[in-house]
Amino acid sequence: KNYFYPDLPKAYQISQYYIPLAKNGYIEIETNGQKKRIGVRIMHMEEDAGKLIHEEGSAYSLVDLDRAGVPLVEIVSEPDIRSGEEAWLYLNTLKTILQYIEVSDCKMEEGSLRCDINVSIRPEGSKEFGTKVEVKNLGSFRAVRRAIEYEEKRQREILESGGNVLQETRRWDEARGITTYMRGKIENRYSPEPNMAPIIINKDWKQEILNQIPELPDARKARFMKEYGLPEYDASVITASKILSNFYEECVKYYHDPKVVSNWLMVELLSILNETGEGIKDLKFTPKQFCNMLSMIDKGTISGKIAKDVFREMFDTGKSPGDIVKEKGLVQISDEAQLESIAKQVIDDNPKSVEDYKNGKKKALGFLVGQIMKETKGKANPQMANTILRRLLG
Repeated sequence: KNYFYPDLPKAYQISQYYIPLAKNGYIEIETNGQKKRIGVRIMHMEEDAGKLIHEEGSAYSLVDLDRAGVPLVEIVSEPDIRSGEEAWLYLNTLKTILQYIEVSDCKMEEGSLRCDINVSIRPEGSKEFGTKVEVKNLGSFRAVRRAIEYEEKRQREILESGGNVLQETRRWDEARGITTYMRGKIENRYSPEPNMAPIIINKDWKQEILNQIPELPDARKARFMKEYGLPEYDASVITASKILSNFYEECVKYYHDPKVVSNWLMVELLSILNETGEGIKDLKFTPKQFCNMLSMIDKGTISGKIAKDVFREMFDTGKSPGDIVKEKGLVQISDEAQLESIAKQVIDDNPKSVEDYKNGKKKALGFLVGQIMKETKGKANPQMANTILRRLLG
């Protein structure tokens, strides 16, 4: 492919044109509760170009050629995407598939996944596409969504004022939330590369590759819903990450309630990972240790509230839940006489809540249970505390 631009000093780029790796495929996204197919026109290999660095306020740009000549795979979608939201969904779906088959880690901040967009608008009901504008310098899926929304608005204003949209390449300015002119759009010229021998992909090689493809996200999601009885939302969250879904599947081998496992992973684990910036592959504890902690809740060894503290300690140190509970003295108080003594003191200390409860305000009981939990630093068995209070209050 021949073109002249500073990111390609030799002025031609080795690419596939007539015979791409794949063509006429599709990726399904889910929007407004409906499945929608986004066509994939081609998937082909080409060599990477350099990277232009535009420094704010500078009269010149820098060229980084570290990645120039490195092979990449380009996936070209059909013009089936109708909004920034659909583009965001498409990219997330594609990213998950690529991570499942371990083609790429898809880290946009490191350049292992990049994206350009072509945007055009047309009158409602028209079958002919408008003039397309290419947008580059998109550093995140959020930037893709915002750039599409901005371009739609910019092009609409041009046409409504009687102007013409020019075919050009524009650059997304993240700080200002706008696109700016980069260069005019020039159609590339193609010519055969005489030093490249053809690659023959025979049926046996193709079948060997097909046999190595793992269970893909949509298939795993459907299986988790059927096999483990997970709601669609839970299955979607768990299977969005191959590593998380593998961890989940190991957990359900050791624990009897798949829904409890998914709740803990979605709420407790993912919140800690978001807070720390760590990944599931960095976990210091095993699925079996995690399930041992869940079993300790079932047996009444620890309360659900204490379990959250134990879980965080497991995450930070990698210690087993049994060792943490023992070291910190976190065993749940289930001795009836001890809890009754604490409950009587709480009743004496909170006459207003006792009166509210006897006058039919059921929330007052929750407050009194909370006071018992406070007195025991969260170690009281909440079910027993509730039962004892009801008995004492009559």
